[in-house]
Amino acid sequence: MRHRKAGTRLNMTTSHRQAMFRNMVTSLFKHDRIRTTDVRAKQLRRWADHIITLAKRGDLHARRQALSIVREKDVVHKLFEEAGKRFGKVNGGYTRITKLGRRPGDAAPISIIELISAEDKPKNKKKKAKAPKKEAAAAPAAKKEKVKTEETPADDAATESEQADAKADEAPEAEASAEEAADDAAQDEVDAPAEDEAGKKED
Repeated sequence: MRHRKAGTRLNMTTSHRQAMFRNMVTSLFKHDRIRTTDVRAKQLRRWADHIITLAKRGDLHARRQALSIVREKDVVHKLFEEAGKRFGKVNGGYTRITKLGRRPGDAAPISIIELISAEDKPKNKKKKAKAPKKEAAAAPAAKKEKVKTEETPADDAATESEQADAKADEAPEAEASAEEAADDAAQDEVDAPAEDEAGKKED
């Protein structure tokens, strides 16, 4: 049983394994990505996260600890200068492993391990804010106004039809009053000669 034994031996001695990972982590920080097997990429992620944590701390002791692992001083100095801006306040998860498939020679699973910054990480989707009550109340009012504006032409047509009906009703009454006036005028003409004759007889 392998209780309390972290990591993978990778079928090599401790000195060989540590030398290999020191070379790999140096290449990772120098080129931002390297191509290796899945098992080695997963073990390399532990080394890279540890060194980035030291770089974010940024003091002299952390720099010396990083220099004891990474083989090139320029890579360490560059990492310590950019760690605060590049990785921000994120704790852990500084690398991404992408699987590529099988290697043609021995069918070993191959992956790319690369450094990622805080900006590349997907942000949590925020829930859409609900509309304020005022806007919700304004929406029905706007609908009512639209309905009123749509109804105004129909109302105008109704008023025009009512006026036409009123004129049609007034027309027969006007004609009847005109006929009555004409009858009265004719009757006056008939009565006028009779009254003249009666006046002559009296004289």
